[in-house]
Amino acid sequence: MKSGFWLDYLVVIIYLSGVALIGLWVARRRQQTAEDYFLASRRIPAWAVAFSIIGTVIGSVTFVALPGAAYASNWRLIVPNLMVPIVLVLVVIFVVPFYRRVVGMSSYEYLERRFGGFARLYSSTGFLLLRIIDLGFTLLLTAIAVEVIIGWDIRMVIVGIGLFTICYTIIGGLEAVVWTDVLQGSILGLGALTILGVILLTPEGGPGRVITVAWEAGKLGVGEFRPVWSSLFSEQPVFWVFALSGLLHFGRAYITEPNMVQRYLIARTDQDARKGVLAGLFTCVPIWMTFAFIGSCLWAYHRLTGTILPAEVLAKPDNVLPHFIVTQLPHGVIGLILAAILSAANSNVSSDLNSVATVFTSDFYLRFRPAAAERTKLLVGRATVLVGGILCIAMALLLISARIKALAELTITLGMIFAGGILGLFSLGYLTTRATRRGAYVGMGVCLVFILWATLSGPLKVDLGYNFRMHPIMIGIISHPLLFISGYLASFLTGGGDKLNRDLAGLTMWTGSSSQR
Repeated sequence: MKSGFWLDYLVVIIYLSGVALIGLWVARRRQQTAEDYFLASRRIPAWAVAFSIIGTVIGSVTFVALPGAAYASNWRLIVPNLMVPIVLVLVVIFVVPFYRRVVGMSSYEYLERRFGGFARLYSSTGFLLLRIIDLGFTLLLTAIAVEVIIGWDIRMVIVGIGLFTICYTIIGGLEAVVWTDVLQGSILGLGALTILGVILLTPEGGPGRVITVAWEAGKLGVGEFRPVWSSLFSEQPVFWVFALSGLLHFGRAYITEPNMVQRYLIARTDQDARKGVLAGLFTCVPIWMTFAFIGSCLWAYHRLTGTILPAEVLAKPDNVLPHFIVTQLPHGVIGLILAAILSAANSNVSSDLNSVATVFTSDFYLRFRPAAAERTKLLVGRATVLVGGILCIAMALLLISARIKALAELTITLGMIFAGGILGLFSLGYLTTRATRRGAYVGMGVCLVFILWATLSGPLKVDLGYNFRMHPIMIGIISHPLLFISGYLASFLTGGGDKLNRDLAGLTMWTGSSSQR
């Protein structure tokens, strides 16, 4: 053990003990129903809903990858995140009251009511695959930081973090996740402000000089603004491409995905849900900007202090902030920052594992065993947390070989591709009354064929004669409107006669009107 690291370990142990105690405290309430376990009995106050949303959205990508990306380039990778306030308006006005009225546990229940069982299974399967991949990235990025700061083996860190998070999620359910989010969100904010304070106040000239150097070097820019056709084929997406990807990515995440919809359902009232969403999402944007700002200012800090980074750190921008933490901060503070990094991972992973369990239990198990006893539902949910967590650990271990460059853009791209046009499917059901089950299935088929062709001939470089040559992020951007347009046209061309769609009361934004649009 390096001299002084005992103090850092003590801080981390105190944090982990606090998380474990919260899980055990919640477990004392003896969850007896699926609603207790998956929706915290719908008794969470607005301020705790806000913290839970922060915990769901802010993960290791924020703490490690965003500063690394800003250090290596600029703020272009947070452009998608800056689109959140636009999505927020729609969520608060339309989505929150809609889901609290229409669904029980999973947002995909709505798609079955609107388009039948296959639409629900299509959406839930895509969600499960996407969450496993995304959580693999979260565990990997956390382990990268811990490896650089403490020197522990990256594989052991992945397994340790994963198993610890699995345990308290299994024990306490969503209520434990929510209350640990409160602790973790507080530590995350304190850690970020501590890092930023050191970076801004240490160099000669203070904050003004640091910011000026970063600005003059273009580290605070958001990329090129070329709204031209050729920019869609650029290896480095321009501002407008990232902005559009952000609208669609966060639109899908906040409007359709169960890990966010659960946050709308756990609140005590519609008003609490709306307040929690507003507070949580408006807090997330400043957090994202803060971590990008940290990366930009860290670049200026190194120039002003004459710090020379090792070649292996420069080759992997995700290592830049962890290297700064371990070399420039005193012991005790390093432990606080390490606890903040772990808190971001724990919060993100536990939240998503609970949503994975919710989706599997609600959208798969209960569809085929609707009369299952509450005890059986709880057992299935906890077993799914365990299996899902193990799969996430395995995914992170597989992704270790991908540490050849910053992972932030890769995370965004894969998230867009694996989304499967779900936002387009939801929009088809919610925004129109003409859309039918047959039309929706045609749209899903067209979307899947496009994604398969574009992925094979684009990122995977398989020559299919006519290949997709745009940036891979465009696959996800195109998939949502493609599903909507093809589904709507197919519904229009094949006509009515869909028994499932005769009564649309409460299922579209047109307040149940039977007239077609």
